[in-house]
This record gives sequence, structure tokens and C-alpha cells, in this order.
Amino acid sequence: MTISGRHSGLAVASGAFVTLVFVVAAVIAVAASPALATERRPTLDELEREVMCPTCQTPLELSDAPIAERIRVFIRARIRAGDTKSEIKEELVSNFGEGILAAPRTRGFGLLAWIVPLAGLLGFGAVIGVVAWRWTRAAELSRAGARPPDGGRHVFDPAVERRLDEELARFDA
Repeated sequence: MTISGRHSGLAVASGAFVTLVFVVAAVIAVAASPALATERRPTLDELEREVMCPTCQTPLELSDAPIAERIRVFIRARIRAGDTKSEIKEELVSNFGEGILAAPRTRGFGLLAWIVPLAGLLGFGAVIGVVAWRWTRAAELSRAGARPPDGGRHVFDPAVERRLDEELARFDA
């Protein structure tokens, strides 16, 4: 087996990883610029999707509760006053608590809600990569005619092998 054949699975996995990193970086770059613009000039529509109704526990855009209408009036007034999205959210959190936000914060304990799923996905991807690499390596070894060190035959304890032979003989009779 050549060195290039031995490491071809690793090269494919490395190439896939590099491609994945570039795709994720591109998505982050594309998503970041509009996010910065909406931070300075938020709209009622986008804040309604990011704020929950304290009465019915649904996004504000879906709620018809009286408190939801009062929150909308507050948001409109803060937008007209020139507040940023984070300033408006901070004021809502100070009045209603963290439960008013539709998504957990990206600091403190709320950060775990973002990190754990991402770590799980990365771990799952790593497991799939290792399994795929071992699978292709086993296929390469079988094509090359390589055998495991014991010649492909499992070596049993002589007592276990004798007992197995006796049991099989009983079924053959």
C-alpha cells in the first residue's frame, strides 16, 4: 500500500473540514452586516419576533393580549426616541425579566443554550468523520488483501473451544 493510499481518507476528511470552515465563515459574514444595521435602527416587526408576551408565552407578533399591545406601544416610542435594539431589550428585561426574550442571552448561563447544541453537532460530526475514515480504511485493507494479526481467525480459550465443540456435536446428532 502506498503512503498516498493510506492517507487518502484523512486528506478527504481534512478537505471537507476546511470547506465546512469556509462555508460557516461566509454565512457568519453575510449574516453579521444586516444584524449590525438593525441594531442601530430596529423595527417593530423584528422586535416582535424577538420578544415574548408575558401573558401567553408566545412571540409578541402572535399575541393579542392587552399587555402585548402595551409592549408594542412602548417599543414604537423607544424606536421613535432613537434607542438601539439592545437598549429596548434591556428596558424590557428590567421591567419583565429574562423570560421576555425569545432567545437566551449570549452571556452567563444563557450562553450554555447556544454552546451545548453546537458542541453536540461538532462532536457528532467528529464521530461521523472517524467512523467514515475507519470504514474506508477497512475497505482499503480488505482490497489490499491484508489480514488482521491473528490471520483472521479468532483465538478462543481451549476450554471454551472444547465446550463449543461439545454443544455443536449435540445439535448435529
